[in-house]
Amino acid sequence: MSSEDLKNIYKKDLTEDFPDQLTIKLGEVELVYQKRLFDLPNEQGQIVQSGLRYGENPDQGAALYRLINGHLALAGLEFVSPKNGLVSNIGLSPKDAIYGSRKHPSKTNLTDVDSALGILRYLGDKPAAIIVKHNNPSGAAQDDDQARAFQKAFEADRIAAFGGALVLNTPLTQDTAFLMNDRYLEVVAAPDFEEGVLNILSRKPDLRIFKISDIAKLKDYAYLRFLDIKSLLDGGLILQHSAVNKILKASDFKVATAEKNGQKISSQRQPTEAEYQDLLFGWAVEQGVISNSVLFVKNQVTVAIGCGQQDRVGVVEVAAFKARRNYAEHLSHSNHGLSLLELSQAVEEGPKPMEAFSEILKQVDDQRGNLMGSVMVSDAFFPFRDAVDSAIVEGVTAIAHPGGSLRDYESIVAANETEPQVAMVFTGQRAFKH
Repeated sequence: MSSEDLKNIYKKDLTEDFPDQLTIKLGEVELVYQKRLFDLPNEQGQIVQSGLRYGENPDQGAALYRLINGHLALAGLEFVSPKNGLVSNIGLSPKDAIYGSRKHPSKTNLTDVDSALGILRYLGDKPAAIIVKHNNPSGAAQDDDQARAFQKAFEADRIAAFGGALVLNTPLTQDTAFLMNDRYLEVVAAPDFEEGVLNILSRKPDLRIFKISDIAKLKDYAYLRFLDIKSLLDGGLILQHSAVNKILKASDFKVATAEKNGQKISSQRQPTEAEYQDLLFGWAVEQGVISNSVLFVKNQVTVAIGCGQQDRVGVVEVAAFKARRNYAEHLSHSNHGLSLLELSQAVEEGPKPMEAFSEILKQVDDQRGNLMGSVMVSDAFFPFRDAVDSAIVEGVTAIAHPGGSLRDYESIVAANETEPQVAMVFTGQRAFKH
């Protein structure tokens, strides 16, 4: 197979033969789903209908279904109803439209947007930007100004943001659109677009642009459950209620407290107001990160996100490494307009002095990859204190985790014996996402 053949794999639509309707019966309740087809122009400008471009890989057929009938309630919990459509409504009407690229979405485009929406529902009305790549956020930020929020989210991890999906909780502004034109993204989703924004974004012919108007109502989804279905290799199914974040304000955190040999010990320092805001922001972002995970946050911006690791100290080390890489890339681009690789090549070839490179490395080392003064959030408890010790060495000032380990006592001691003391709080709930 030639390299041209390999490229063409990603350009063609994969025919699928999933049924037009899908019905799931749970007891006496029937949930009816309609397969989605997208109206998009072909190369001749004619409108054609097609389903998803392909699934997780170009050789996997896939279909998107929209709930159109049925309302599930289990054990007193109300689940989403047909009126709650978000991603599954894209392209149905002017309020949920597709603009830009002739390429209709693939499965990964939609699940990345959905993952970002799962985070944004907990972040309130303040402008926020989430960039998702492979179903994990690469960067997330909140700011009073949307363009700054996007800039911070992108700079949080310039490498991972490449080809990502940007989702905003406020109408996309011209300032943000101009910033986007200098960066490669595959998808952008917003509740609306300022006048002139679509013309600006039209310069990026392969960008998929989604208008999802009910993003403006995301806070209404904070406690709504959906039916989470996992298919097994043998055709079996695991059904579960979707997770719900219960930590929405500072008072929802619990003082980190544990007992050992009848002795009770608690965290001796509570977070400051600023640390609480970062912990709340981090816990919201954590809802969209694949476990085993930790993340570092500073001034409501993710410094680094570690995800999908098998051990907890390992994921702290991975996140700390990424923080250094991210900060080096940020400094290289902001100071020299070059990636770190491009800067190293410029030093090797002569246009740039060695001092340009060594100064960046020194700043990264001095600031520990911008981790000094950050907070750390973990989706599960720490079975040993080693992960807490590793985070403290990096300069974190506050830590939030679910609590519940037999060795919580050791983690609290690790925070208390640090000078200055590190604050620690419990969430009382785990945030695994598999």
